[in-house]
Amino acid sequence: MAEPRRTPALRTHGVFQAIADPTRREVLRMLAEKELAISEISSRFPISRTAVTKHLRILTEAELVTARKSGREKIYRLRPESLAELKQWLAFFERFWEDR
Repeated sequence: MAEPRRTPALRTHGVFQAIADPTRREVLRMLAEKELAISEISSRFPISRTAVTKHLRILTEAELVTARKSGREKIYRLRPESLAELKQWLAFFERFWEDR
């Protein structure tokens, strides 16, 4: 049986907390281009694979990325629909940017 989707209030890590870290924002940029294995993601950062795994866990808990097993690797992909919460929040401030 599939695990029920969490509501935003029940997420361990919210979208805003997840994108607060520059490493996680870069991972999201990478995954916007294509699905990547954890080995590919971790090879692009000067931090340990364990640290990258922790960042990916936070992104997964915020429902910004999903993972699937492929052999011995996990393949991650972006869930762009989860960025809607951020888009809605930023939309309020667009009027200030456009007035300047």
